[in-house]
Amino acid sequence: MENLIQNILAICLGMMIFFSFVLAPMIFKILDAENAGKFVRKIFPYYYFINLVFLLIAIILFFVISLISINFYITLALAISFIFAQFILMPLINKLKDNNEEKKFKYAHGASVAINFIQMLGLIYLLI
Repeated sequence: MENLIQNILAICLGMMIFFSFVLAPMIFKILDAENAGKFVRKIFPYYYFINLVFLLIAIILFFVISLISINFYITLALAISFIFAQFILMPLINKLKDNNEEKKFKYAHGASVAINFIQMLGLIYLLI
């Protein structure tokens, strides 16, 4: 069961790396700014949701095998950070962009990038 948890966390990390370093940059290279923005707004909720589901499955598996350790709490923190990013930070970023509040938008977007990077570091820690 621990191997299954590790595989789930590895899949989550792989999706994050692919999205962050392959898909997202390609969106802005292929599409014009307006369409790229529309596409990103549609795909990010799925990105957050899928990663959240994988982390919740891992959390449930931690319970099933009664392994409530630091790894459980890190996984829980990662899941909470995805909830924050999807339901609080992403709507804020969209609102700031829509209102042309560029300075605040850049700050909020930078925070989302930092959170995403910390999430990846957390997953790497869990996998090592």
